[in-house]
Amino acid sequence: MTTRVLVVGAGGVGRRHAGVLAGLEGVELAGVVDPVVALAESLAAEHHAPSYADVEEALDRVGPDAVYVCVPPFAHGEPERAALDRGLPIFVEKPVALDPATAEEIARRVEKAGVVTGTGYHWRCLDVLPRARALLAERPAVSASGYWLDKRPPVAWWAQGDRSGGQVVEQLTHVLDLARALLGDAQEVYAAGARLSPTPAPEWGDIDDATAATVRFATGAVATFSATSLLAVKHRASLHTYSLGLAMEVSETGLAVDLGDGRREYPAAEDPRVTVDREFIEAVRGQRAATRTPYADALESHRLACAVAQSAREGRAVRLGPVTEELG
Repeated sequence: MTTRVLVVGAGGVGRRHAGVLAGLEGVELAGVVDPVVALAESLAAEHHAPSYADVEEALDRVGPDAVYVCVPPFAHGEPERAALDRGLPIFVEKPVALDPATAEEIARRVEKAGVVTGTGYHWRCLDVLPRARALLAERPAVSASGYWLDKRPPVAWWAQGDRSGGQVVEQLTHVLDLARALLGDAQEVYAAGARLSPTPAPEWGDIDDATAATVRFATGAVATFSATSLLAVKHRASLHTYSLGLAMEVSETGLAVDLGDGRREYPAAEDPRVTVDREFIEAVRGQRAATRTPYADALESHRLACAVAQSAREGRAVRLGPVTEELG
């Protein structure tokens, strides 16, 4: 069985997915789409595939079995609509949109199309999560702390709020999604942001350089989240949970557990960035019922990230429900 995949977006993330897909048995890169022609041509040439500047043309010419949407936050919407109009399974990189409204529209289209979906929240595919969930089932978390303490990505759009959504939406969203996976849905958020003054350069952009947030979950657990992009290297990206007699740390690479008798490390046996792609292809082939990262669930994590960003921007608490709204 050969599964032909069209990759939309030839930047760093699209390139990574293309490499993983090329390593999976029976997967063929059917084409690459990017409005930056040189990027599309370069990635396509590596995989002996055609390149395109327009997603509609690519879909009509290639006729893929599935579509990967690996575009910056501001570019989501059009590629997903084009694929869903043709009834194709889609894998959508995070964040799934720049704003909640676009993501909600795509979610409605996904439900109507009834297709398989996957998203870039690959931390959910960590093989250590069942152990973490089992421990939390016995000792529910009362509090948690999440972090994304890092450097700035070297792309111009990332520093512009109307293109990236800011660090919370673009990076911390991984940790927020993991918190939802382990603690359940969030109910309310209060956040604050800070910026360097003066900024180091004109191209510094308009996003916050640091964000701190407090989130209350439906279970009653409370959590704090911290993000900054001021560092020279990535310092920490992880979620820590605290229960009666139990502390845990989950990161992209594994789990650490402390029950009071010393810290035990459980490294991930497989890179979740590989697992998430493999499981999506299996779902497309009908070898599994669904992925662990469906679009509908990613939408809720995106709503949470947008609520944190909104609270920091407006200086007020935000409640999460079917539609994000201010606390009144």
